[in-house]
Amino acid sequence: MEPIFTEIDEEFICENCGKKVSKLGYSCRNHCNFCLCSKHVDKNPGDRLEECHGLLDPIDIEISPKKGYVIVFKCKKCGAIRKNKAAKDDNMEKIYEICKKKIS
Repeated sequence: MEPIFTEIDEEFICENCGKKVSKLGYSCRNHCNFCLCSKHVDKNPGDRLEECHGLLDPIDIEISPKKGYVIVFKCKKCGAIRKNKAAKDDNMEKIYEICKKKIS
């Protein structure tokens, strides 16, 4: 079954770095565009039904021919793995840093 997508584009304060993250404007903001961390709040994109609420740490970057950079997250609380497409305004230095760790 295809995941249900609920579009929620809202600003928030990142629980990892403390910066104010603005709305994305063209899709849903899923993670901090500064440190790339996210929060484990969704079972399906945008539903806010996940009870864990742990911090999702960016651990890997995948490159998709259709989506471009895809950030792979691991929840610090429950260990769940989640993925999300990088946003246009994401910190590219942080993306490259994660890529470098992967090949070194």
